[in-house]
Amino acid sequence: MTIDFSSTESERGTPRWQAVMELLSSMRFAISLLTIICIASVIGTVLKQNEPSGNYINQFGPFWAEVFASLKLHSVYSAWWFLLILAFLVISTSLCIARNTPKILTDLKSYKENIREQSLKAFHHKAEGVLNETPEAAAHRLGQLLATGGWKVKLQSRDTAQGQGWMIAAKTGAANKLGYIAAHSAIVLVCVGGLLDGDLMVRAQMWFGGKAIYNGGGLIADVPAQHRLSERNPAFRGNLMVAENTASSTAILSQSDGILLQELPFTVELKKFIVEYYSTGMPKLFASDIVIHDKATGAKQDARVEVNHPANYKGIEIYQSSFDDGGSTVKLQAVPMSAATAPFEVEGVIGSSTDLSNGKDKMRLEFTGLRVINVENMAGSAAQGVDVRKVDLRSAIDQRMGAGHKTSETKELRNVGPSVSYKLRDGAGQAREYNNYMAPVDTGDGVPVFLLGMRENPSEPYRYLRPPADENGELTGFIRLRAALADAALRERAVQRYALKAVDPQRPDLSRQLADSAARALGLFAGLEKVKGQQVAGLQALSDFLETNVPEAERARAGEMFVRILNGALLELDTVAREQTRAKPLPSDKIQGFMAQSVLALSDAPFYPAPMTFMLKDFKHVEASVFQVARAPGKNVVYLGCLFLILGVFAMLYVRERRLWVWLSAQGDGAHASLALSSNRQTMDLDREFDQLATRLLGRPESMK
Repeated sequence: MTIDFSSTESERGTPRWQAVMELLSSMRFAISLLTIICIASVIGTVLKQNEPSGNYINQFGPFWAEVFASLKLHSVYSAWWFLLILAFLVISTSLCIARNTPKILTDLKSYKENIREQSLKAFHHKAEGVLNETPEAAAHRLGQLLATGGWKVKLQSRDTAQGQGWMIAAKTGAANKLGYIAAHSAIVLVCVGGLLDGDLMVRAQMWFGGKAIYNGGGLIADVPAQHRLSERNPAFRGNLMVAENTASSTAILSQSDGILLQELPFTVELKKFIVEYYSTGMPKLFASDIVIHDKATGAKQDARVEVNHPANYKGIEIYQSSFDDGGSTVKLQAVPMSAATAPFEVEGVIGSSTDLSNGKDKMRLEFTGLRVINVENMAGSAAQGVDVRKVDLRSAIDQRMGAGHKTSETKELRNVGPSVSYKLRDGAGQAREYNNYMAPVDTGDGVPVFLLGMRENPSEPYRYLRPPADENGELTGFIRLRAALADAALRERAVQRYALKAVDPQRPDLSRQLADSAARALGLFAGLEKVKGQQVAGLQALSDFLETNVPEAERARAGEMFVRILNGALLELDTVAREQTRAKPLPSDKIQGFMAQSVLALSDAPFYPAPMTFMLKDFKHVEASVFQVARAPGKNVVYLGCLFLILGVFAMLYVRERRLWVWLSAQGDGAHASLALSSNRQTMDLDREFDQLATRLLGRPESMK
């Protein structure tokens, strides 16, 4: 807030520069600046700051992303216009303080004892009375009485036509005006502290020190000097990631279009990272045991950094920000999703990549993440299995697909084990991201399934393919069945075997009809026919076929029969595929659950566009701690400003400035007293306070006419 004691209009003949100063120090100018800062702060809170430019393009489109970039809305608090507004607010408030402080201090020293007797009659609170003592004696007595009540008193003797008179001027609550000074000073201090701790110092080095933002790749050690800030940088705030049993001394300052590197006067070595979890899988504690190595002296200092308990060294605060993977080693098993790909193993480090070849197609495998704990909500219907005769793909997918953190009224939290995430990037640079769980998970149907997640871009949730685990707890059975579905010869053998088993041998005509229907069902399911002019597969193909070729009245019965035929043909197809690879037959107690889940997974498989999937076989986990390191010289300035603001607001709201005048003139052998009271704020208690004062000072006061 800004106090403006001056006139809103410049006096006639005022020079132009004085008019400018009048504007800068005015209340309307300061309020306008505060309004813009508030709007900018709201934008900075709603719009994620300092994100990669691609994120804004994906979320808002290229037009608005360009608008945000031109206005620096993706880095509001370091934008030149935001810093300029803060600077003008500091100037405006400082000018206001400079202009009005002398007036306030002068008013604080003044008792206004020269007020005329007749002026007292213009006050709202006034009274008069007669005292049985001389004016001088009454003045000293009343002055002493007011002084004992906390008033500051000044006596003035005057010569009048009626003789010598005395004016008693008293005041209390002068801290109210000091509150205005303190509140305005707080605004200046907070803004100055914000400028010091913001990007102003970094921007100044970029403008005048030849520093530039780095937007390339490679190792930190290879970044040129023009992208590095000196250890003597007076103010900065950046992130420092340190893996266990390693050390680092270079922080990263994120900018909207790249990064800057901040050299630290010490090296942080991470000895051990500690993390504890709630039953929900959320971390409840993460802390780091570190050793700080001073570059100049070689001294070592052990420290423990926890959330809200930072370490301090040479004026630099080290905060526990988060944690990440520190370069874990993973071994992946490449499982072919089609018969054309051979299985193999590959090893890598999280954060690295390796080249793969799929015939003529070249791909790049990027290891992006490892999570050793995944606590998911496994609540759902009981293990009744999926009745694939219902041809209700949507409800089945809604029940079982989607991220594991979807909430429901009933929760059954369970740690489902480690998971690995990776990207497969093709020769054109396009990448899909995958997230696979290491072990099969029972999602509530009594059939353990592998969770194979995929998404097109980071803004989407993972969509999960859920192939069942075979009798050995492996993905082999499902992959073998899918490859057999794509083999025409195996499909034909399965169809013939199914027809022979399902129909009396004495009815060869029915056997041929059933074989044709089974072949048609498998062909549609495998996606070999066009339905409604489109090449579709899975249960959707069967549904579209029935909708096109069967009257609506007969569609439900025909659909049930068609799905029964499909189930029987797929079971024979699995048997044929096992015989071809000399695998053991599927145990009888596993047949229903495995085949029911296989139908759903085979139906969803076309939506999992990958020639292979990578299953986590083994890993060596390495933790990394992410610290926020900050040198904030403006922090104490902001704290001081907050203290001033509290004192100022308290003084303005809860301290009332009151002034009291008593004029004493001779009347016979006694004195006539005229009393008046003023206050800067009218309250409900002021009338009662005045009545008490008048009674105490004058005895039985009368209303002043």
